[in-house]
Amino acid sequence: MEFQIDWQRAGRTGVPEAILCSRKTPTQLAAILAEARARGARLLLTRLDEAAFAALDEAARDGLDYDPASRTAVLGGAVPLVAGSVAVVAAGTSDLAVAHEAARTLAFCGHEALLVADVGVAGLWRLMARIEDIRAHRVVIAVAGMEGALFSVIGGLVAAPVIAVPSSVGYGVAEGGSAALHSALASCAPGVVAVNIDNGFGAACAAIKMLGVPAPAMVG
Repeated sequence: MEFQIDWQRAGRTGVPEAILCSRKTPTQLAAILAEARARGARLLLTRLDEAAFAALDEAARDGLDYDPASRTAVLGGAVPLVAGSVAVVAAGTSDLAVAHEAARTLAFCGHEALLVADVGVAGLWRLMARIEDIRAHRVVIAVAGMEGALFSVIGGLVAAPVIAVPSSVGYGVAEGGSAALHSALASCAPGVVAVNIDNGFGAACAAIKMLGVPAPAMVG
């Protein structure tokens, strides 16, 4: 067997193992999905682009809820969602793939997320028009590329912890997300923490741990 899924991770840590689909073959993914179905387990797949999804055979795709915007798929259906805990804030429309990955991960684990998009600080009025909605949540996930200024601005406006997700959106010195990552790490706003570039999944897991609410029990 080429894989071993950690089916007990949710029970130990409060968040389940997800399947990173990058660099996995259709055959490997089909085998993983078959094991999950045999166990009656729910499963979250990340970084599953449209070409990789299309390459899966019909049996592997059966029952998968695929979302191309977040490049995620869910096997095993949805669970009831708890509202009001997490706001996911994206600086620009180009950051939405990462924001959607965070929101889908939260939903898989039973948390509804408020998604606030296109509120980058180049037009600060857009953020200020939604700031009260954002403040109503216990954790804020902020996704931004370019210079990453959104992290410090939100950190200075809300009481909740802010999880900064630098995105790889940018060009010139901002290309690849390194400038945004450095901004997150160098933020002068207290209560801002950072995850790796484009890591919407990791940000969602951190938010769940901050909330102290375990994910729904997984079978297996």
